[in-house]
Amino acid sequence: MLEGVRARLWALARRLRRLERRELDAFLRWIERTGNLLHLSVLVFVPLLIAAVTWLANASAAVSFLLFPPLASGTYTLFADPEGTYATPSTFVGGMTVGALCGWLALALATTAGFNGGSGVSASGAALGVFFTGVCTWALDLEEPAAFSTSLLVLLTGNAQLAYVLGIIVSSTFVSVTFVIWRRHFYEQRARYLYGTTTGDDHVLVPMGDADETVARFAAAIAGAHDAGKVVLFDVVDETDAEQRDDTDDGHGKSTSVERAAGNVARQLESLSADLETTYDVPCEAVVAAAPDQSASLVLRTARQQNCDLVVTPYDEHESGGLSSFIRGLFDSEIDVIVFRSNGTRRRRWRNSLVAVRGAGDTARAMVDFAIRVTEAGRAVTVSTCIDDESRRRTAESALADLVDAFSGRFETHVAAASVETYLTRVAPRYDVCFVGSSTDRSAASRFVSPPTFRKLSDLESDVAIVHRGRHR
Repeated sequence: MLEGVRARLWALARRLRRLERRELDAFLRWIERTGNLLHLSVLVFVPLLIAAVTWLANASAAVSFLLFPPLASGTYTLFADPEGTYATPSTFVGGMTVGALCGWLALALATTAGFNGGSGVSASGAALGVFFTGVCTWALDLEEPAAFSTSLLVLLTGNAQLAYVLGIIVSSTFVSVTFVIWRRHFYEQRARYLYGTTTGDDHVLVPMGDADETVARFAAAIAGAHDAGKVVLFDVVDETDAEQRDDTDDGHGKSTSVERAAGNVARQLESLSADLETTYDVPCEAVVAAAPDQSASLVLRTARQQNCDLVVTPYDEHESGGLSSFIRGLFDSEIDVIVFRSNGTRRRRWRNSLVAVRGAGDTARAMVDFAIRVTEAGRAVTVSTCIDDESRRRTAESALADLVDAFSGRFETHVAAASVETYLTRVAPRYDVCFVGSSTDRSAASRFVSPPTFRKLSDLESDVAIVHRGRHR
């Protein structure tokens, strides 16, 4: 009975660990989206920074609580839009400081002219403060909404205008320094910290079978972009076929026939491996297995044994026009997959790349990363999306900007008001390879109404790489 309880407890613990991993994976995928990352940063950093300034205000009478409203709104503007017009330290600190100085000057002029108007806040001082702030921020290119808040709030400080201005300078400088550190060392490096493909997909398995060398070379170009890259060429020897082909009899029978056939295949793979190592400066191995066929389960098992996190396989189409059961089997795993279809050019290098995306999600980021790896150094990667209505152009442009902003390198972004197949058919001849998503993240109903893009692109005049992100557990 005790053993049974212990077994149930172990089973419960395993389920809880799997649930924890799934929840962590779901959170990581959620935070990979730039909009979600910015919202989370706002929720974390704005309260912490305001808390730090509050502590400073409590510790020193020189810091006025009247600086909190413009400081909070300005801090939100920084972290919510780190690439925006106002997201620079000079604009943030300068705008708030200039606003406070303009309000102080306006109050002094109104007082000197006798326009204070009694015990209330000076209306003329408020008008002059806003006017001066508008003129100065415009002339100094410091147009910032928070500047108008500091300009007006200084009117409520009584005789502590100097302390208020100094408090604005100190607190805004503290916030801007924190923002610059966050943006430079985390936000601009988020591809390295958050996006799986930029730190993974280094060990690439290539199921050779009937594949030509172009598939292996494409895999080597991807793996060779990282120092930890490795390529594993994998092929299968059919035992029955080996026996039928081997007409010699040396007394050892079946095992010798299979070994001889495996040796022949291995020598061919090793010859290609040596070429790949020399051309792409990446370690390359050859693995041969004896099996009736090269099934998806065998390829995935070999990938796990070889510690590979990416499979690059040649395009294989079902008679009905969809992907073969072999490729669909590869898609049903935790390992990333690229289905590569050569247009017959047998390229050794890919000078330029086109990435066709539907949004700024996980698969789109993986496609951009792979395109950067294979594209010739110094050339821009083109990232495009298609819209069916001009009203969506601004949203699409923003999504592409968020997508490419996380990566270093040169990019061109295109938003086309056309169907995907029409656009790609028109522009594909300008590129060596076109990256598209596998559409496996779409709903069944969506795929039924609009078949996956790659089924419509059989006549593209470029190589095509269909990218599928594995079901990470």
